[in-house]
Amino acid sequence: MTRTQWTIHGERLVDENRHIRLSTVDVELPDGVQFTQYVARMPRCAMTLVLNEDREALLMYRHRFIIDKWVWELPGGYVDGAEDVTAAAAREVEEETGWRPRSMQHLVTYQPAIGTLDQPQEIYLARGADLSGTDPDVNEAEEIGWFPLAEAAAMIDRGEIVGAATVVAIYRALTLDA
Repeated sequence: MTRTQWTIHGERLVDENRHIRLSTVDVELPDGVQFTQYVARMPRCAMTLVLNEDREALLMYRHRFIIDKWVWELPGGYVDGAEDVTAAAAREVEEETGWRPRSMQHLVTYQPAIGTLDQPQEIYLARGADLSGTDPDVNEAEEIGWFPLAEAAAMIDRGEIVGAATVVAIYRALTLDA
């Protein structure tokens, strides 16, 4: 099988900061069609699905202004520079929820929108957590809650969970130990 790749004729930086690099790329398809594509590159993110002994998931309720919606989602965020990804995932759980994971296991890595966005997403599974005495970051979550996995799946169906990482993690967790 012969594979043909797109030809890249150049890339121009539109804007860049520590959270995003936005550029336009001039592309030529194998059949000769040419166009300009926007490309966004963002830092690696690490999120954690924390499950307690009753297989309830720790979720945060927060407002996402870009979609102007209140949603439930996993704790997580950017990996800082050369920070260990597992350590970053655990750090984010504690900072955002006040719970310290007992264990960390890599669950899945994916790219959320590979046609336009390069942003590796790493999801970890923590089995068990202890209150750390750290107050959750008020800028991150309005409410913290524990939900049975089946209820979390129903929340996806109702549109209360819409973020890709949380959807992927909940559906993946439903297949664990089944």
